[in-house]
Amino acid sequence: MALKDKVALVTGAASGIGEQTARKLAEQGAAVVIADLNMQNAQAVASDIVAKGGKAIAVSMDVTSENDVNAGIEETVAKLGAIDVLVSNAGIQIVKPVEEFSLDEWKRMLAIHLDGAFLTTKAALKHMYQSGRGGSIIYMGSVHSHEGSKLKAPYVTAKHGLLGLAKVVAKEGAAHKVRANVVCPGFVRTPLVEKQIPEQAKALGMSEADVVKNVMLKDTVDGEFTTVDDIANVVAFLAGFETNALTGQSIVASHGWFMQ
Repeated sequence: MALKDKVALVTGAASGIGEQTARKLAEQGAAVVIADLNMQNAQAVASDIVAKGGKAIAVSMDVTSENDVNAGIEETVAKLGAIDVLVSNAGIQIVKPVEEFSLDEWKRMLAIHLDGAFLTTKAALKHMYQSGRGGSIIYMGSVHSHEGSKLKAPYVTAKHGLLGLAKVVAKEGAAHKVRANVVCPGFVRTPLVEKQIPEQAKALGMSEADVVKNVMLKDTVDGEFTTVDDIANVVAFLAGFETNALTGQSIVASHGWFMQ
């Protein structure tokens, strides 16, 4: 088990993709840190993992706050002894045309997705470099790291930006045995996506069923949603892949929506 006795911190891990990712990493032997703003849910997830024989703690973390991020990483190292895997997953979505976005909404989106990725990376790298153990940094991108879509200007911009950050971290981290990659899911039916369906239906003037069929899943090979377990499996694979043969890459899991 490549992840046995490794320490993995997952942001936005109290629900959705982040939660399933944390559970998968724990199943494969990692001690996991459930980092989230929602401490009640984070503690519940951590407790359930422990009850099932895994090792987990919950930490409160606003990824846009440098103090919060640094404190969470330091708490991780103090309690678990290291940080070997960082999964930068925290994110939100706001759906509307470019001309209707406020500057505050634009900044909030970029802060959570990009500032959060930068701050957690910076804090984790310090320990990964010092330990000599190396590590794996995995950013939760999207098919929108490669493709544009209507109504999602800041989201698409941020997800494209993660590709650039991963490539730089891959180059800088190589000498320290640190790898960086981006996982790019298609539409995963999480609460975040469920919320988008009526929003897009209203903005595009179509039914919710048509949004799912003709917008979200139109370009897949089989008309199927990607699952949280699909993405958790890809993250676990990258987290346990221990050489620089696989770094600076984006792995698309989208039922063929985007083919590289």
